[in-house]
Amino acid sequence: MTKPAPDEVGGARVILYASLEGKKATGRTEHFHTGKSVNPTTGLAICKYDNEDGYYLFGCDLKWESVTDTLHETVEDAIEQAEWEYGDLSGAWVKK
Repeated sequence: MTKPAPDEVGGARVILYASLEGKKATGRTEHFHTGKSVNPTTGLAICKYDNEDGYYLFGCDLKWESVTDTLHETVEDAIEQAEWEYGDLSGAWVKK
């Protein structure tokens, strides 16, 4: 996934995003979308809705459309979840 994330994913403002190109899921969790496994997704986006508390970690397809989501209290919690699912992503995050 070489194209940068858009400013919004799923109607939420993108804070950070990361390509998962070359990364493998740890196997600690499995996500499903419309009844099919979507592990691994091709990109991750940490996003915030203006009218909500918390931050969403969206697993995205090649078009940066959300196919999975988890809700977290802080950006750091979302990053921790992403790394639990995909391993070390410290050099992969891009700030919007």
